[in-house]
Amino acid sequence: MDDLKLTIMERMKTIRTVKQLNLDQASEMTGISKAMLSQIERGQSMPTITTLWKISTGYKVPLTYFLEKASSDNTVTDITDMEPVYEEDKKMRTYTLVPYNPAQNFEMLYIEFDPHCVHRSSKHISGVEEYIFVQSGQLELELNAETVKIIEKQCFRFRADVAHGYINTSERVCGIINLIVYPLVMPVDR
Repeated sequence: MDDLKLTIMERMKTIRTVKQLNLDQASEMTGISKAMLSQIERGQSMPTITTLWKISTGYKVPLTYFLEKASSDNTVTDITDMEPVYEEDKKMRTYTLVPYNPAQNFEMLYIEFDPHCVHRSSKHISGVEEYIFVQSGQLELELNAETVKIIEKQCFRFRADVAHGYINTSERVCGIINLIVYPLVMPVDR
């Protein structure tokens, strides 16, 4: 079993134990079927990034809680040494640059979108903000009825507690830095 699958499996079990949830309750909170949650917890299924977002939103924890092991105080992150989390038929690749740390209240991702890749994201918990810095290429961001075009070397901030979509309308790969900032006080359930 690879390290990422093992980390996800262990974190899924831990959070359900800490929150004292049975599979029915976990399924209701996350919108993911009991069967799928059970398969993930047993390491029989590797969830997509969309599934992990639903789980993290339902459990009210950051996405990177499931993606990263604890690290030391000083670290260099090299995405060439990482296995990305794939989405959209491998047209979207997500790498964790800085995993969530409760003392800092943010996580940082590097995401690559192949040409014409479209990714829809469900809303995050209330108070979450995202900062999108386009490192290469261009990206359209859909927020409700608004579409914002972000080009190379531009940064866009938005409230991420609404459904949103990322669209690479260009003929080249778009690389972004995605900084996700959580509210200082995370909502608590159970």
